[in-house]
Amino acid sequence: MHFMLWSTPPRATFHLDMTVEERGIMHQHIAYWTEQQNQGIALVFGPVQKPDDPHGLAVIEVENADQVTKLIAEDPAVTAGLMTTDFYPMMAVVRK
Repeated sequence: MHFMLWSTPPRATFHLDMTVEERGIMHQHIAYWTEQQNQGIALVFGPVQKPDDPHGLAVIEVENADQVTKLIAEDPAVTAGLMTTDFYPMMAVVRK
């Protein structure tokens, strides 16, 4: 199963004005999703620089929807209250 994850930062200027503490949490967030990518779960992830509405995007591949909620719940940026993440099922076409 494939899902698209949409992560919303606390403010539109977040990528420009993160505090030192927020930057540390984001480094943990990136490390977390890099590990998911290394395990073959995250197919692609990263920031989307949409003017006035920047956000994070990931496409993941999992066995079931329960895994998605667990992955989100364990994301350091989510657990720190720095981001919220929504997810949607996706009819992905993935070249293997």
